[in-house]
Amino acid sequence: MSINSERNIEANLQIGPTDQGMVRIFIEAKGVEIPMDFDPEEAEEIAEEIRAAAIAAAVLSR
Repeated sequence: MSINSERNIEANLQIGPTDQGMVRIFIEAKGVEIPMDFDPEEAEEIAEEIRAAAIAAAVLSR
């Protein structure tokens, strides 16, 4: 499977701070829960990657 492979899976996504000073991305789908914790610096890097991907996708959709 690649990033361009479409899948018909419903999932819930939550993002927020933990009480330990981490940023958690929490994914739940079909009874599977995936918590991913990142320190604030890593979370900033992920946010930058998401912003860059959004810009690239917007350019492609024109």
